[in-house]
Amino acid sequence: QVQLVESGGGLVQPGGSLRLSCAASGSILSITTMGWYRQAPGKERELVAVINTDGSTNYAASVKDRFTVSRANAKNTVYLQMDSLKTEDTAVYYCNVYGRKWGSTTFNSWGQGTQVTVSS
Repeated sequence: QVQLVESGGGLVQPGGSLRLSCAASGSILSITTMGWYRQAPGKERELVAVINTDGSTNYAASVKDRFTVSRANAKNTVYLQMDSLKTEDTAVYYCNVYGRKWGSTTFNSWGQGTQVTVSS
């Protein structure tokens, strides 16, 4: 089993910043991709940002230049620094981690979700 624990959500005013964290634990052999998705009320879950083992990243167009994804490999942790937040960034944010467990089976795990609300 691989568990993900998220933290860092909350209420912030437009233009403000938040930092999300997600720590993975369990029978992890290696991690390939770590990332963040979000789901707003009445909408489908969408990709926000992902980071690969080599440090390459991919961002949704709506967050590029405002959000920064990073990872601490030694801690199996991924971060999402969110700056210049807008009301349309309001959503539940989910961490996602893909990799291999001991025994070489793959895993694709999701965090429990953390609410981010941008409002004045």
